[in-house]
Amino acid sequence: MSRHAMKIRSMRPEEIGLAVDWAAGEGWNPGFQDAACFAPVDPQGFLVGEIEGLPAAIISTVNYDANFAFLGFYIVRPDLRSMGLGWQIWQAGMEHAGSRVVGLDGVVAQQESYKKSGFTLNYRNIRYGGFVASTEAEDTVPLGEIPLELLAADDSRVFPADRPQFIASWATASGHIGRAIMRNGRFMGWGVIRPCRKGHKIGPLIADNAESATTVFRALTAAVGGGEVFIDVPQPNRGGVHMAESFGLAPVFETARMYTGPVRELQLDRIYGVTTFELG
Repeated sequence: MSRHAMKIRSMRPEEIGLAVDWAAGEGWNPGFQDAACFAPVDPQGFLVGEIEGLPAAIISTVNYDANFAFLGFYIVRPDLRSMGLGWQIWQAGMEHAGSRVVGLDGVVAQQESYKKSGFTLNYRNIRYGGFVASTEAEDTVPLGEIPLELLAADDSRVFPADRPQFIASWATASGHIGRAIMRNGRFMGWGVIRPCRKGHKIGPLIADNAESATTVFRALTAAVGGGEVFIDVPQPNRGGVHMAESFGLAPVFETARMYTGPVRELQLDRIYGVTTFELG
């Protein structure tokens, strides 16, 4: 089969579910509403490569603003790997980003390839997972009671771009549950838990300190009655690592947050749980 036979185009919104299904096949455990939340962020940023009308490779490069993009869903169909198709769709994804700084959360197997493409390691993320008993939740408020502008402003302190529409969609999607701690009109901690193909995943979890993060974690897990839970913790946040371990969670997966250039300073010590590896 010719390596030039693949036709690359933007996915239609209803096709982004394919990317989520392929991610599930790779063991990335996406959420049930991920496609609906992802699709509006950058409708032209989800690409599919087709051979004879059938999907062969996918990638997403979501342009958040004029300066920053995030890359994810970089997958070649298993029976078509080692044929150069990955490089073709990679180039198309990077072309969509233009001159923007690009970020990604790279799986271990691809990290050296990303370095060759100009990405630099910033820090590691560790996915922790396990079963959590439902406990009595401490005092928090539903995230839906918080003005969305406050939520978006706090998210901008822990992410390289402003993304108010995405965070609003993520916080209010069907099945997603959010809890927050407010003091004097500002966030002490907040987070979202969502149902996934396997168990529930917490992300984001943003807090000023480990105590607040733990309170929100308890509230979120109590809201779903406990059970199997996953959370992606930036490894440099030792308080986040300790929190995950204190609930009996163990490492199950690892990625590297990498960028092609400088990004604005982030409050990494407040990130106890990454929102999503696919869109950052």
